[in-house]
Amino acid sequence: MNDQPTMTPGKGQMDPETLAQHAAEFMELMTRLQTVMQRAQETASAKISGADFSIVDYRGVAEAYLRALPAIWERPVESLEYMQRFWLDWGKAWANAWTGEGEKVADKRFRDRRWNADPVNRGLRDSHLALERATEDFLSLLPEGTKDSLRVKFYTRQMLSALAPTNFLALNPAARDRLLETEGQSLLDGLRNLVEDLERGEGRLDINTNDAAAFVVGRDLAVTPGKVVYENALMQLIQYDPQTETQRKRPLLFVPPWINKYYIFDMRPDNSLVKFMLEQGHSVFLISWVNPTREHAQMSFEDYMKLGPLAALDAMQKATGEKQFDILGFCIGGILVMATLAWLAARGDKRIATATTLATMVDFTNVGEIGVFIDRDQLAALRTHTAETGYLENHHLQDMFSMIRENDLVWSFHVMNYLMGQKPPAFDLLFWNADSTRLPAAMLLWYLEKIYIENGLRKPGHLTLDGTPIDLSKIEVPCFVLATKEDHIAPWTSIYPTTGLLSGEVKFVLGGSGHIAGVINPPAGRPKYGYWLRDDYPATPDEWLAGATQHSGSWWPVWAEWIDAHDGAPRVPARQPGTGGLKVIEDAPGRYVLAK
Repeated sequence: MNDQPTMTPGKGQMDPETLAQHAAEFMELMTRLQTVMQRAQETASAKISGADFSIVDYRGVAEAYLRALPAIWERPVESLEYMQRFWLDWGKAWANAWTGEGEKVADKRFRDRRWNADPVNRGLRDSHLALERATEDFLSLLPEGTKDSLRVKFYTRQMLSALAPTNFLALNPAARDRLLETEGQSLLDGLRNLVEDLERGEGRLDINTNDAAAFVVGRDLAVTPGKVVYENALMQLIQYDPQTETQRKRPLLFVPPWINKYYIFDMRPDNSLVKFMLEQGHSVFLISWVNPTREHAQMSFEDYMKLGPLAALDAMQKATGEKQFDILGFCIGGILVMATLAWLAARGDKRIATATTLATMVDFTNVGEIGVFIDRDQLAALRTHTAETGYLENHHLQDMFSMIRENDLVWSFHVMNYLMGQKPPAFDLLFWNADSTRLPAAMLLWYLEKIYIENGLRKPGHLTLDGTPIDLSKIEVPCFVLATKEDHIAPWTSIYPTTGLLSGEVKFVLGGSGHIAGVINPPAGRPKYGYWLRDDYPATPDEWLAGATQHSGSWWPVWAEWIDAHDGAPRVPARQPGTGGLKVIEDAPGRYVLAK
C-alpha cells in the first residue's frame, strides 16, 4: 500500500504535490478500469446468455423462481402473516436503534463496534438482519427438498448478502472513517485493488483472498524433506525422509484431492500432517497430482485409480519390499480411496490393512448447497465447454465453493480489498486454496454423472472400474472416517452414512470447524476446534451427535493411536528414499506441484 499522504503543517490540507500525484494515479487507474470493464461486460454477457460456460445456470435459476414462487401465493394467509411480521420487525429495529438499545449481534459482518455507535448505524444493521430473517421465514413456505426450492433459497440469500450495508462505502462506518483518516488514500488503494483483480481475471473479478508473495512452495510450505521416487503421466510419488531411527513396518500412503495441490498435508512444519506422522514413526509416501492440460483431457476416473493409488502401491512395494500398507484420502482423494478399496475387495487383493478418509462423502443423497450448481442441464453445458478446452478451469470450482460461504469468502474480501483499500493478510490455508488446479474432461464428466448425480458409489454393482463392478459393502478393511461439523463442501451428515455402508470396522470422528481448518487442526499450541466421539452408530447423524462426547484439542493423536492399535508388527530400521528398489528422481516437493 502507498504511504499515507503528507499534510501541510497547520493547515490540515493535503500537500499539493501529493494531491497531484493522487490525481495522476486516479486517472491512470480509470483508464485501465475502462479498458478492462469492456472485457468484463463481454464476459458477463457471454455467461448470462449461455455463450460461455458459467457455474451459475442463469436460465435454470430464472426458471426455478418462476416455478417455485407460485407455491407461496397458494398460501396467501401465511404469506401475508410473514410480510406483516417483517414490517413490524423492521420498524422495531429502527425504533430500538434510536432508543439506544439495538440488537445483540453475533454476525461477524457487524463485529466492528462502530456499527453500534450511533442510531443510523444500528438501524442499518438491525433492519438488514430483520430483512434476512423475514426472507428466510417467507421462503420456508416453499416445498421442501426440491431443486427449485433449494435454488430460490440459495440465490435469494446471495442477493441479500450482496445488499448488506457493510458492502457499501457510504454505509460502512469503518470504511468511511478510513477514507477520512487516509485523506482518500484508501479509496485510491481500493480502486487499484479492483483494477488489478479484474486484470488478473481478464475481465472476470478474481477477488484476491491471500498475499501471493507471502509463501513460496518448497521454501515456506511443503518443506518436509523427501524425494520423488516414482512418476507417471498423472502423479509423482514422494517418499519422505524418516524422522525416527526406526519406523513402522507398514508404509502409509497419502492420497490428496486433485482439485488443489498436495501440500494441504504438508503446510508449515507446525501444521504438517505429513511431519506429524513421520514423528510417530511412519514411513510416509504421498501422491502429488499433475495439474492437467489439454493433453490429459481423456484421463478418466479409472485412470486416476490405476495411475494413482494402484501405481503408488506397486512403487511402494518396490521401494520397501512390503506387501501391506495403510492409506489415507482427503475429499475427492478419499472418494478415490473408497472406490479403490471396493475394487481391491472385488479382486481379493489384501494389500490395504487400514484406510482413512477425511471430509469424504460416498453417499450423495444429500449434498447440501452444492446441489444448486450440478444437474443434468449443467452437465450438458459442461460437456460442451470441456469438449473445446479439454479441462475445467480452476476458477469455476473456486467460485462455486466461495458462493456457498459468500460472506466469509466473497464479501469480507470485498470490504477489505475495495472499501478499506487493504491487502489480504498472509494465511497459508487461503494461499493453498487459491493454488487450485484444472480438472480433465473425461474424469470430471464421469465423476459428476456416475458418482454425484446417480449416487453410484452406494449402489452395489452400479459402477465398473477397469472391468470390475464395485460394491462398498464388500470392504472389510478397518476404516477411520473423519467429518467436520461446519463443512460446507462435504456436510458431515452426508458423511455419517459411511458407517453403515461398509462391512468392516468403522471409527467415525466428528471434528470441529470446516472442510479445511477442521482437518488441518494440529495438536501443537492452543487447542482450537475439538472433536466428538461415540463408539456406536445409530441410524441418523443427529442421534449419534446427541450421545457423542466432545473432546478438546486435535483429532490427529486419536487417528495415530487408532492406526497403532491395528499394527502389532515390530518396527524396522528407518527407510531412506532411494535405498530400496526405486531411485531418486528429484527432491520434494517435485515439479508437478509447482506447475501452474
